[in-house]
Amino acid sequence: MNMAFTELSGASLFVTGGTGSFGRGLVRLLLAKRVDFARLVVYSRDELKQLQMQRAFSDTRLRYFIGDVRDRDRLTEAMQGIDLAIHAAALKQVPAAEYNPMEYIKTNVNGAENVIHAARANRVQKVIALSSDKAAHPVGLYGATKLCSDKLFVAANNFAGGRHTRFAVTRYGNVVGSRGSVLPHFRRLLRNGVAALPVTDRRMTRFWITLNEGVAFVLANFGRMQGGEIFVPKSPSIRVVDLAEALAPDIPTHVIGIRPGEKLHEVMCPGDEAHLTIEYPDHFVMHPVIVSFEEAVDYTRNPRGERGTRVADEFEYHSGRNPHFLTVPEIRTMIGS
Repeated sequence: MNMAFTELSGASLFVTGGTGSFGRGLVRLLLAKRVDFARLVVYSRDELKQLQMQRAFSDTRLRYFIGDVRDRDRLTEAMQGIDLAIHAAALKQVPAAEYNPMEYIKTNVNGAENVIHAARANRVQKVIALSSDKAAHPVGLYGATKLCSDKLFVAANNFAGGRHTRFAVTRYGNVVGSRGSVLPHFRRLLRNGVAALPVTDRRMTRFWITLNEGVAFVLANFGRMQGGEIFVPKSPSIRVVDLAEALAPDIPTHVIGIRPGEKLHEVMCPGDEAHLTIEYPDHFVMHPVIVSFEEAVDYTRNPRGERGTRVADEFEYHSGRNPHFLTVPEIRTMIGS
């Protein structure tokens, strides 16, 4: 079996926000790779999407629980008997966060605290929370809530101490074609016969990762994690204007300005945290400032036998200064597949 899936053999899995893009991608990948997990609990608040998933994926190991991450009691009940959990539930639309700040705090911050409580109460072995590039040096409320969530999950290891549950975070950039992202938005506009594609700024860059790559990276980190890490994959960057050209080379673009809470470029490993950052061949690890485990932890090596080295002072993993940019033909190939 692929090393990314060895930890899953015989395990009971749990995913919050399980009817979203990540949850569906997780189920699809696990079934395609014939992973012999014991069961997977898909936890979400949308009964219609759960019904659609049940019709799309026929497997008796899948369980569907209706619930909200804001509801601690329901989470604790649903997580009974779970070995490995992924926290994917979040409110994610950047402009909406500026207009509805308390709703984002209730889901993204209070919900994270509830997941931590439920996992510890049920002695879940390992928990990985999904983060965002917008959590590093946030300028908008969405990014600020995700940064707060990251801090909660990292700090949860201090309270766990030598006890059972370990927590880690996986942070990555824009997922190609996920709901609410620019790619399906551009495609809708093109289907409707738009005369020009709107771009917020011609200089704008973003990290890009496919859904399968994101899911596989998260699963691999169950085998890598020791507790308290923020895992960041090495991903290519794109220019938004190049995406527009790849989709519709004969249609012009027009600039509409940066939306509320949005940034020109994204950062996944901030320069201020270079002293905590370790580079591995295909990813980075930011280790926690405070480590209170009973045993010493060496974050330059992991349980999978991989070794990393510390980055240079003031190193920053920045979408506008990424050594790997996708060309227009490469973008066209990626979005076509």
